[in-house]
Amino acid sequence: MNSNNILDTPVEFLKGVGPQRGELLKKELEISTFEDLLYHYPYRYFDRTQVTKIAQIVPSSEFVQMIGKLVNINEEGEGRKKRLVATLFDGSGSIELVWFQGAQWVRKTLMEQTTYIVFGRVSYFNGVPNIAHPELELLNAETNIAGMQPVYPTTEKLRQKGLSNRSFAKVTQSLFEKVKQHDIPEILPSNILTQYRLCSRYQAIRWIHFPDTDEHMQAARYRLKWEELFASQMMIARIRLQHTIQQGWKFEKVGEYFNGFYNNHLPFQLTNAQKRVLKEIRIDTATGKQMNRLVQGDVGSGKTIVAVMAMLLAMDNGFQACMMAPTEILAQQHFQGIKSLLEPMGIAVALLTGSVKGKERKEILKGLADGSIPVAVGTHALIEDKVQFHNLGMAVIDEQHRFGVGQRARLWEKNAHPPHILVMTATPIPRTLAMTMYGDLDVSVIDELPPGRQEIKTIYRTDIYRAKVMEFVRSEVDKGRQVYIVYPLIEESEKMDYESLIAGYDQVKIWFPEGKYRIAMVHGRQDPEERQRNMARFIGGDANVLVATTVIEVGVNVPNASVMVIESAERFGLSQLHQLRGRVGRGSEQSYCILLAGNKLSEDSKQRMSIMEATANGFVIAEKDLEMRGPGDIYGTRQSGVIKFKLADIVQDSTILEQTRVAAQQLIAEDPGLTLPQHQLLKYTLLKQAHQSEWSKIS
Repeated sequence: MNSNNILDTPVEFLKGVGPQRGELLKKELEISTFEDLLYHYPYRYFDRTQVTKIAQIVPSSEFVQMIGKLVNINEEGEGRKKRLVATLFDGSGSIELVWFQGAQWVRKTLMEQTTYIVFGRVSYFNGVPNIAHPELELLNAETNIAGMQPVYPTTEKLRQKGLSNRSFAKVTQSLFEKVKQHDIPEILPSNILTQYRLCSRYQAIRWIHFPDTDEHMQAARYRLKWEELFASQMMIARIRLQHTIQQGWKFEKVGEYFNGFYNNHLPFQLTNAQKRVLKEIRIDTATGKQMNRLVQGDVGSGKTIVAVMAMLLAMDNGFQACMMAPTEILAQQHFQGIKSLLEPMGIAVALLTGSVKGKERKEILKGLADGSIPVAVGTHALIEDKVQFHNLGMAVIDEQHRFGVGQRARLWEKNAHPPHILVMTATPIPRTLAMTMYGDLDVSVIDELPPGRQEIKTIYRTDIYRAKVMEFVRSEVDKGRQVYIVYPLIEESEKMDYESLIAGYDQVKIWFPEGKYRIAMVHGRQDPEERQRNMARFIGGDANVLVATTVIEVGVNVPNASVMVIESAERFGLSQLHQLRGRVGRGSEQSYCILLAGNKLSEDSKQRMSIMEATANGFVIAEKDLEMRGPGDIYGTRQSGVIKFKLADIVQDSTILEQTRVAAQQLIAEDPGLTLPQHQLLKYTLLKQAHQSEWSKIS
C-alpha cells in the first residue's frame, strides 16, 4: 500500500543534515524522517524583498533584513562570557551583531569591509538595538533576495548547530529536490476537492513551505486545515456509526418505578428543559440501539434528577444502573443524594469506591453480581474487572472530561450488549469543542434553572478592599450562612501555594475568632480521611467557613453556603472561576461570589473579571474562555483527549469544521467501511493517524 518509501528515509540522509544534526532534530522536534520534515510547517513568512534601513529600526521591529558593510569584528569578554561582536553599517546608521556560540568558527568566515545581506531578530540591550546570531550572506551578483522566506519553529540547540532559519529553509528546499509529486499522492476524493475548492495535496505542502504569492500561502493553509479537521471528523463519524449499529438493550416500557417516582417522590416540578431531555432519553433507549448521550447543564440546572429517572427507566425494564464520578467526595455526594431519593421507594443503592474494603466490599460485589443491588454509585472502582453486574443496562458518567474515551469504552464490556451511556457535565462546552471532543455523542442541553433559584451576584475587588470584603462575609455568616474561601493551587508552585494557603488560613482565623466561629480546611496535602472529615463538617453545617484549594471545584452541594470568596482570582481560568462560583446559590437565599485579585492585573485578567461580573451563563463563558485560551488549555490536555492540530484552530476555523463534519458524515453514509477504491489512500492515512491517538482504543 505504501509506495511512499522515500518519505520513510531517515532525515540524516538529507543534504545539509547528517548524523549529528539528524540526532538533534529527532530529540528537539521529533523529526526523524523525510515525512516528519515535510509536515514541520513554517509558522510565518518573511518577505525577503523588503530591506530595512538601520535608521528605520524601532522597538516594534521583529525580524529585519538589512544590507550593509561589516566593520570592527572583535572578540570580547573572557571564558564563558566570550562573545564575537561586529558592526554593520549601511549609510543610514549602524547596528551591533553578536555571537555567543561558535564565535571562533564564525570569526573565520567573516570578512571586514565586505557587504552582506543580514537577517535576524532585533533585541534591545540598554535601549540600543542589536541582533544575536544573525544569518549572513555575501552580497554578489548571484544573490537572490526575492520571495517569501518561511520562518520555522526551531530551538536554541538547533540554532547552535547551524540549523537557524535560513538553513532550515535550505534543508527543506533540498527535500523538495528529492520528493516528487507522486510521493505525495492525493488522499481526498475528487468530488470533495471540487465541492470545497481545495488545491491538491502536493501543491498545498509545497506552497506552505515555499509560497510564490500570498494567495498560494492562503490556499495551502486552507487545504491543510481542511484535511486535519476532516480526519478528526471522519474518526468521529466512524465511532458514531459503530454506536448506531451497536446493538443496545431495548427499554420497551415506562413502568411503576419511573411513574411512581414522577407522581409521588419528585422533590420539585421538572423544568421544560428537564422534560425535553428525559423524552430524548426515552426515545433513544426504546430503539434497540445503544444510547450515547451527553447532557450538558449549567451548575445547579438539575442534571441529577434526570440521571435518577434514567436509572429508574432501566429498572422498569429489569436492568441495573450505575453512576461513575471522578472523585470520592463527588461519588459520596451523589450516593447521599440518590439514596435519599430512592430509599423511600425501597430501592437499594450501594457506594463503591477505593476506600470501601473488606466484608462491606465483598457484600456489594455479591449484590451487584446477583442483581439484589439494582443501583451502584462509585468512582473508577466500578470499571475494575472484579466488578461484575447481573444485568447492567444504564451507566451514567458524571463530569466526563475527567474520564478518557478508553474508560468510557470499558463500561461497554459490563454486559453482553453495552449498557446505555448517559454522560453528564456541568462544564458548558462550546459547540465547536463539542463537535471535536464529543462528536460521537448526541448532545442534550438543560438550559433552564429550577424555579426559586436566584442569580448569584458576582463582585470583583482588588486587595485594597480586603477589610470591607471580610466584614461583609462575616455579616453573612452572622445571618446563619456558610462561606467558602478558595485559594489557587497550581502544580508548578505547589510549595508556595501551600504556604499562602496556610497564611490565608491564619488570616481567616483573625476575622473569624475561634470561640464564635468554626473553620474547616481542605487541601490536597491532607490524607484523604482527614479531607473527607473536614468536608463532611462543612456539608453537615458544623463549620461555618471552609478554607480550601480547588478540590471543591465540581459537584459539592451545600444549599446553606451563600458566599464564595476566590483569592488571587486572576490566577484562575474563566471556566474554573465559573465552576467554583456554582458551589453557591444552591439554596433559595441570595448568594455572592467575590473575586479578590492583586492590585496589578494584566489586560487578560481584567477581561476575565469583567466577563464574570457581566454574565452567569456558562455557555457564554465557555465560548469566551475558548477564544481567550484556545482549546488545548480548557480542560488541561492531559485528560481531555482533544486532538491536537498543527494548523487548524477550532475557534477561528469553525466554518471549516462545519464543512468537514458534513463531508465526513456524507462519506461514511456512502461508504461506511471505506472499501471503495477511491477511498483507499484516505483509509490508510486515517488508520495511520488513529494509531497515534486516543481514538485507536475504541474501534
